Amino acid sequence: MTDIPLTAAYVHGAVSIETRDGGLRPWRLPHARRRLFPPDGEVVARAQHPAGVRLRLRTDSPRVRLRVDRSETPDEEVQTFDLVIGDALRATAALAPGESEVVFDDLPGEPIRAARPITVDIYLPVFGALTLCGLSVADGAACAPAEDARPRWIAYGSSITQCRAAHSPARAWPALAARLRGLNLTCMGFGGNCHMETMVAMTIRDLPADVITLKLGVNMHGGSYAPRTFAAQAIGFVRTVRQGHPHTPIAVISPIANVAMEHTPGATGMDLAMMREQLADAVSRLADCGDDNVHYVDGRELFGEDLCADYLPDAVHPTGDGYEIIGRNAAEKLLPALGF
Repeated sequence: MTDIPLTAAYVHGAVSIETRDGGLRPWRLPHARRRLFPPDGEVVARAQHPAGVRLRLRTDSPRVRLRVDRSETPDEEVQTFDLVIGDALRATAALAPGESEVVFDDLPGEPIRAARPITVDIYLPVFGALTLCGLSVADGAACAPAEDARPRWIAYGSSITQCRAAHSPARAWPALAARLRGLNLTCMGFGGNCHMETMVAMTIRDLPADVITLKLGVNMHGGSYAPRTFAAQAIGFVRTVRQGHPHTPIAVISPIANVAMEHTPGATGMDLAMMREQLADAVSRLADCGDDNVHYVDGRELFGEDLCADYLPDAVHPTGDGYEIIGRNAAEKLLPALGF
């Protein structure tokens, strides 16, 4: 195997990349400004989990090896990596505690016979921080960073968008929908930390995007906003994002079905039914004031109450199969309605 210099040009789906001793750390927020995202240890911690981030390369190698440092990941966490060629999932590899090398074999390349290079995406784990330390291919094989010219999609949300329980990273619902619709994904799903912070809105504002989805509500059930402030904050969040994307379609997605919270008030008196009403009203107000490309989507269109018994075991988070249902519905219903 031959080591390939691993540069930031290989990394897609990250908001920023931190150069560390021994490697590269993908971030889903601007790491140089992480002090502006209080409280410390919350959204900043989740931003180091590379959900939706992947290495994208052109190679004719039949074998690819990736070395990582996962010392900051909990010892009991098994991290999975996916190999995608085109938009098809070809292989999944798991790293158990203490392991640091992922190897994908049997790629179509045959470097000795100068086979045509192919584009390969290696999806990184949705949960757990890691540092990319090295990339290797077969001796004599070509390898170079690959561009991604597909339309850019930013998907903001909570743990239900980060998808820790997904079967593997390319099967998380945003990644699955992006593969089915040919989109270049930036996943900004932050487990427990989707609170419509202004600094997050400003980050989305400053990123390139052809379509933006904002899946809002379930984390706020714990007490982020009261009925007096929830819709107002949603309007401000969308308006901040809109400053950098004057013509980009933006979908505001309310919570998926959740029987336990539907009519159970949270800390500030809001239940999910009230949140849906306020988000629909916020989008209506934005449209009335001239925003002709903002759309309200009821989250139950992606995951309805009929699915809760089989696919929502903790009454909040879908199973791996449940996330795939959301991904397919997003690809078949949500994204086409937004022009994709």
